[in-house]
Amino acid sequence: MTGESAYHYDGLLRDQTKQRVSDLARVSLPLGDLRAAAVAIVIISDNSHASVLLTRRASSLRAHSGQWALPGGRMDLGEVADEAALRELREEVNLKLTPSSVLGLLDDYVTRSGYRITPVVVWADSDMHGVTPNPDEVASIHTVTFSDLAKDGVAHVHPNDDEGTEVLSLTLALDQIFAPTAAVLYQFREVVLMGRNTRVSHYDQPPFAWK
Repeated sequence: MTGESAYHYDGLLRDQTKQRVSDLARVSLPLGDLRAAAVAIVIISDNSHASVLLTRRASSLRAHSGQWALPGGRMDLGEVADEAALRELREEVNLKLTPSSVLGLLDDYVTRSGYRITPVVVWADSDMHGVTPNPDEVASIHTVTFSDLAKDGVAHVHPNDDEGTEVLSLTLALDQIFAPTAAVLYQFREVVLMGRNTRVSHYDQPPFAWK
């Protein structure tokens, strides 16, 4: 199975997505001295095409300013990942979804900046009315189509010579996106679109994404 042709964007897409995420033997990493964070992979579908929500972080932010990101952030005390992801969606882009919209979790990913990110897959249908960026956190809101994510040659691995690691990036119509956002999106692509249980936690981030 390859690419968008595997999907007809009918009522089965949500169930199929939920099943594929559920079938993943999710890797949960210990928190240790890391800070717990969650990001939302929001699927927007109108039965003819589907896409994922992506944001550009505000230039005024102290950390990761101007970078491409999935909506999300640090978990509050007592929160679990799906609660944090839904809260961050409300706070960052004014998207209000219920717990029933959560389809499952992908693998944890540890960042150079000291976070353990838990990706939460969320279904939003096509109702994007009222979605607006919170200017304190988000400069702009964008979408990445499933067909763009599914295209051949989207992923690239670059040597991080000074660190002896490999950096992952995705070449999308929007821009070239680097890990950690690229790593989370790539696992979503592999698990949901391609039906492959691909792991991404070993991919590093470029130095500009560490701060």
